[in-house]
Amino acid sequence: MKDRLRSFGLDPVPESIDEAIKVQNRLTSHIITEDRFDKISTVAGVDVSYKEGHAKASFVVLSYKQLSLIEYATAECFVDFPYIPGFLSFREIPPLIEAFKKIKTLPDIILCDGQGIAHPKKMGIATHLGILLDIPTIGVAKSKLVGTFKEPENRKGAWTPLIYRGEVVGAVLRTKKGVKPVFVSPGHKVSLYSAIEIVLKTTTKYKTPEPIRFAHHFTKER
Repeated sequence: MKDRLRSFGLDPVPESIDEAIKVQNRLTSHIITEDRFDKISTVAGVDVSYKEGHAKASFVVLSYKQLSLIEYATAECFVDFPYIPGFLSFREIPPLIEAFKKIKTLPDIILCDGQGIAHPKKMGIATHLGILLDIPTIGVAKSKLVGTFKEPENRKGAWTPLIYRGEVVGAVLRTKKGVKPVFVSPGHKVSLYSAIEIVLKTTTKYKTPEPIRFAHHFTKER
């Protein structure tokens, strides 16, 4: 794992935006937006919270069928990379990797609280993390970073394409009637249609998919 992270330029974390841009440019050639997984038995959710200059990451693994908790791990670290839209993965990946190292169950799919390829460089947290871990990932964001769209119908499962620079980079998906939609985009090794299906399958009575909701809960425990 350590050698893989170093080869992609995250060990150590880039010290400047110019270095971060070089890492993003280098990683784009590794993006796969086709399904590269078989049967899904486990699904993970990840999230990161911040407090007084420290980041706390949570990595949660659930059963895909029952959405029951299998295990979770958290990790905390000091954050020294600046908060800049489009570069959030450089803040969040270090603690997420540390949390990932603690889990024993390798998930089949990871849902991230953030963007996948719906990003100026196609390098949101889901894509970035998926390439580093070589695990299929999906981005599920609460707000739009790039692109244009039409509002989907007010019913669960309704969605419209998110279009950026003439390309469909995601879906604006209604996970529950009467609530704002989420922005779903492939991260790595997952197609858009599979991403929509998996997000809907893992969403129950809340707007947010259960894996991410669980992960968010554990990041708030101090």
